[in-house]
Amino acid sequence: MKRIISFLFGFVACCSLAFTQNAGIKTNLVHWAAAGTPNAGLEFALNRKYTLEVGGGFNPFTFKDYKKAKHWIVQPELRYWLCESFNGHFFGLHALVGEYNIGGMDIPVGRLSKFKDYRYEGFAYGGGLSYGYQWVVSPRWNLEFNLGAGYVYLTYDKYPCVKCGSKIASGTNNYLGITKAAISLIYLIK
Repeated sequence: MKRIISFLFGFVACCSLAFTQNAGIKTNLVHWAAAGTPNAGLEFALNRKYTLEVGGGFNPFTFKDYKKAKHWIVQPELRYWLCESFNGHFFGLHALVGEYNIGGMDIPVGRLSKFKDYRYEGFAYGGGLSYGYQWVVSPRWNLEFNLGAGYVYLTYDKYPCVKCGSKIASGTNNYLGITKAAISLIYLIK
């Protein structure tokens, strides 16, 4: 009898936890605007104060004049909420992994200006810390701001132009700076 009562108590506790957990499906509007990258994420409430988000994007497109910002990225993040999950301020710990093939893009900012005259292919691995805030827009919709900084290790092969040429260099680069930027629209599943 004790086993049956223990089992029923455990079953009811697990079911009540399952029904109280929230999940959200999201898309990062910054990723869409910056590179036209289709992206999506899924965030689960682990409890009242913690959530786990797994987001990613994939851009297979080549633009006119052979310009490209082809890439894929996966970026999981563990979040701690100051108030409650999916509401208010949060701090996050994120990781990232991705592959890129970028060239012909005129980005006149620091090291990114090299993308205009050369093409780079490689992998990126890293992580960092972030801060964000979610606004409740309606019972099913939220809007989120999230900004993170950290470290990324990059491997690359360098090519002389965006559509042709033999590899002219290979190397690695260490990046310290912005690793996450998001303004996300979220649909909550309850």
